[in-house]
Amino acid sequence: MPTTRLRIPMRARPIDEPHRASSPLELLFDLTFVVAVAAVTAELAHSIAAGHAEVLGFLQVFFAIWWAWMNFTWFASSYDTDDLPYRLLTMVQMAGVLVLAAGVPAAAATGDYRTVLIGYLIMRAGLLLQWLRAAYEDRVRRRTALRYAVGIVTTQVGWALALVFADLALPYFIALVMLELAVPLWAEWRHPATNWHPHHIAERYGLFVIILLGESVLAASRGVEAAVTAHAVDSSFVLVAGAGLVLLFALWWLYFLHPAGEGLSERRAYSYHWGYGHYFLFAALAALGAGLEVAVEHTAQNIGYAVALPVAVFLAMVWLVHAQIINLPVMRREYTLISVVIVLALPLVLSTVGVVVGCAAVVVLLVAVVLSQPGHRQA
Repeated sequence: MPTTRLRIPMRARPIDEPHRASSPLELLFDLTFVVAVAAVTAELAHSIAAGHAEVLGFLQVFFAIWWAWMNFTWFASSYDTDDLPYRLLTMVQMAGVLVLAAGVPAAAATGDYRTVLIGYLIMRAGLLLQWLRAAYEDRVRRRTALRYAVGIVTTQVGWALALVFADLALPYFIALVMLELAVPLWAEWRHPATNWHPHHIAERYGLFVIILLGESVLAASRGVEAAVTAHAVDSSFVLVAGAGLVLLFALWWLYFLHPAGEGLSERRAYSYHWGYGHYFLFAALAALGAGLEVAVEHTAQNIGYAVALPVAVFLAMVWLVHAQIINLPVMRREYTLISVVIVLALPLVLSTVGVVVGCAAVVVLLVAVVLSQPGHRQA
């Protein structure tokens, strides 16, 4: 028998709902972001290989990807009804992600962000309708939901103007980003807060980390394929490919050492710092995939910082985001600082091959040090 009801009243879900986990719809939604992240990572890799890394364009497009994913995730944690209207509006947002992904090559090649903007507007339109529904059906948090809706409409007008005039100048982009980031703070200021579930949110962020690590594996495999096709397989290639896999595995291990669900449950007021800080953490993982792809394919090319810089940012952000919500972060500040300094120094003295191997060694050693600490427990 079908288990999906045509319509379920949209009410705030309990913050202590037992056994709350990602739904099949959320997992399907994430798959569309696999396409978007793969597109932006591939374009960054191409620019690195060409000798002019388009970091700014990468960060701009990645913001659209991350912000759309994050807003859907926190809304779903509070109001997921999984009924027919909810599923259809989620599908609209998924369509927007695919349109955005289709526009990434043009944005990277010519700076034409029109298709990316159209995809972003579609995604946000779907979320706007979700908030309006929440405002209509959840009387307790009606003003909060309406504030979210007003904030989305306001920012949508700004992005639409950029689309109409075909101009997304950096100062204008930064202003709109600041406005976007302010919407949740304004919407929940002095009003009943949304009932997001801390363990559900922690799981959702962890799943996105896995998606990004998977994209890095995919990017590196593209480099392997290109090197094999070009008959460029040698000892350096094997060393970079192997060290790259070890590096990604160690980064995965390091992230999941932190019990984020418990920390978010105890310190809900710090959720903005934790959630917003993940932009840099997520972007670093995506950029690392691009760096590894080029490093594997072109072992002789000097692109050490394309690997070292994302690793350093990731290490710093893992400590920073969790230091806000956990009394005793599993990574001590001094260990993190030493690791970041060493990683950033590697490209100054080593080739690309040495940088990849060195980064892997540093992160593996950091994981080993954390695991050896007295009283440590796996999250």
